[in-house]
Amino acid sequence: MELYLVRHAPAFNRDPAQWPDDGERPLTPEGEAKFRKAARGLRRVVATVDLVLSSPFARAWRTAELLEEEAGWPAPRPSPGLEAGRSPVEGIEAIRPHLSASSLALIGHEPNLSELASTLLTGNATRLTLEIKKGGVAHLRLDHGLRPGTALLRGLLSPRVLRSLTG
Repeated sequence: MELYLVRHAPAFNRDPAQWPDDGERPLTPEGEAKFRKAARGLRRVVATVDLVLSSPFARAWRTAELLEEEAGWPAPRPSPGLEAGRSPVEGIEAIRPHLSASSLALIGHEPNLSELASTLLTGNATRLTLEIKKGGVAHLRLDHGLRPGTALLRGLLSPRVLRSLTG
């Protein structure tokens, strides 16, 4: 399976007065505009995926919608296991029902996504430090299912690189 871990695009800073529920905090207009272009660049690298699972938090969900709109990827499905603050085990459990897919995208948060990547790559959530920038993508290959420590890192693309692919 080809697994794409996409960090949500730039969002507003935490502000409990404006968003008492941090799950409702949205993307900034600039973050959305930049990610639209990054999503078009990503389409040049990954034409499509079989399935998109997203954190239901507003900033991740909107990022997933932009991938649908700009990259032509499938409509996202909500996955609570990808919410901010969830463990790598919950990320693995979100993937498990979809192991028959040849490609899967997870849209979520940091440090969740890099901890999930580290677990899949090394067997330990903190052994490998990946910096997945907001709007960036890590590409892993899972040739041995969800067995921790057996994934292969295929690429790590920053949003700047993705935007540059649009010409």
